[in-house]
Amino acid sequence: MLSLKNIIRSLNLFSHLTKNEIDKLSTMSYTTQYEADSVLFYESESTDRLLFLVEGLIKVYKIDKYDNEIFLYYVYPNSMISELSNLNDSKINCYSNSEFLKDSVLLSIDFKQFKNEFLMHNELILNFINELIQKNQQLQCIINRELVFDATSKVAFMLINDLEIFNQLKRHEVALLLHIQPETLSRVLKKITRNGIITLEKGNVIIMNEDELKAIYLGT
Repeated sequence: MLSLKNIIRSLNLFSHLTKNEIDKLSTMSYTTQYEADSVLFYESESTDRLLFLVEGLIKVYKIDKYDNEIFLYYVYPNSMISELSNLNDSKINCYSNSEFLKDSVLLSIDFKQFKNEFLMHNELILNFINELIQKNQQLQCIINRELVFDATSKVAFMLINDLEIFNQLKRHEVALLLHIQPETLSRVLKKITRNGIITLEKGNVIIMNEDELKAIYLGT
């Protein structure tokens, strides 16, 4: 097994760092071994560590409303595992489930320390990274909408995130965007209206209970 500093240096992202930078990074890092078939994290969990796969293989997947597993991708050695959503937060949210397919070694780095020591000193780089993260979040939304959510979850998600657009479009245009039938959209709106989650005024949706609306697609 390589030393911690050599493991850090072996990853492409850190291979250009100076000796002093490697030394600094090693003070906020450690390695962990995992057995095959163990779970790294589940969707909706969060962590304060930035994770990299050093050895092994990880499967990343989601579970739809019917408990079907939807495979997304594999994580191979020399890759970052973490799915960043916001550099201003000290926590990293997990958008998918991750399971080890082989005995594996992970490098774990304190995210808050890493940001402060390596990322926060150049405003342009910081803004650029945030732009990339926003693009990644858009991709996560597409995956959820097209592969994971049922019709009710699709509607609830759009009402939370794009209410203004929802109210501007005709109902058949909304149904087309969500890849559902107009009749299905109408049934969903009637159901969540009966439950007091939304109300309709002059054809426009007004959200009455945001927490319950979010709970529809978050599964809480």
